[in-house]
Amino acid sequence: MMDELTKVSFTNLEKVLYPKLELKKSRVIEYYIRIAPWMLGFLKNRVIVMNRYPDGVNKDGFYEKDAPVGTPSWVETFNRYSATAQRQVNYIVCNNLDTLIWMANLAALEINITLSTIDSYDTPDLVLFDIDPEPPCSFDDVINIALSLKEKLDELNFRSFVKTSGKKGLHVVLPIMKSYNFKQTREFVHQFGKFLARESDLVVSEFRNSRDPGTVFIDYLQNTRGKTMIAPYSLRAQPDAPVSTPLEWKELKKGLRPEDFNIFTVLKRKNDPWEGLLESKQALEME
Repeated sequence: MMDELTKVSFTNLEKVLYPKLELKKSRVIEYYIRIAPWMLGFLKNRVIVMNRYPDGVNKDGFYEKDAPVGTPSWVETFNRYSATAQRQVNYIVCNNLDTLIWMANLAALEINITLSTIDSYDTPDLVLFDIDPEPPCSFDDVINIALSLKEKLDELNFRSFVKTSGKKGLHVVLPIMKSYNFKQTREFVHQFGKFLARESDLVVSEFRNSRDPGTVFIDYLQNTRGKTMIAPYSLRAQPDAPVSTPLEWKELKKGLRPEDFNIFTVLKRKNDPWEGLLESKQALEME
């Protein structure tokens, strides 16, 4: 029946991709169909990097930047020279439901997006604060630091949005005008990291300390052309099928756990806390 509603030719729908939950590929595809109204706007006109797990999350997956062999002609792509790969790369662009379903059929459990759009690839329209803990720091510590960051951003009249990373951290995002380069956005995040490191012994702001036990790194390095963040509402390749989930700031409270937001619970949420994010462009000048 699904084949009649989409251009996608499905394969191996009975393949179990999340063994702990006995979740089959068909269930993953269904998730992406149902979450598409909230998710597609954040994918639109952005380079996609897929993290594919054709043998399920208990086996190794692989990142795929290039459109794979056999990509249908109706899948939009964006050709760009990659300095790291030292060659032209044909990136996937996901501007419609069919492409999203096609990626799900490839077992692209994790869908990553760039912080700029393909029409302004060198000019970010999103700023990312990646708040990343090292044990024994807890998720409660991450929440406290995210709230401290929000307080500082509020004082400077910045509107910020938060989501779970789907793993152990949080992402705080600022939508911005396309008036800055990645060096500027990277430095902007770095400065806030330095400020928070002065305020809290838990916070580290430099990459060299990012693996220090019992610390929380404010990762500014993702604010680099071509680097990606996990897309809002993307699944993660973890045993309990967690989802990188946009939250209301008021939901960030002690006791919250990232695994509370997963393939089952996210579909029950009543609204999208990131609705309007892409229309909330702001200048980075500090008022």
